[in-house]
Amino acid sequence: MDGGSWADQWDNSSDPLPEKKKSGGGAAAKYGKKVGEGLGKTKSAATTGVKKVKEGTSVGFRWIKDKCQKSKS
Repeated sequence: MDGGSWADQWDNSSDPLPEKKKSGGGAAAKYGKKVGEGLGKTKSAATTGVKKVKEGTSVGFRWIKDKCQKSKS
């Protein structure tokens, strides 16, 4: 062996990884913006849904508590 590592034996390329070219816009930028807007709407809907579930659970527990207290009296 010539003293190189195992990886050096199998990697004959001397070129580093090619750099990706950044585009100024195009489809990726257009759809990225739309996805971002969609995520904002999704977050808003999820927040509203969580609030409704929390309120409904609270009302449900109060109803159960009232029913249990009335039956003991």
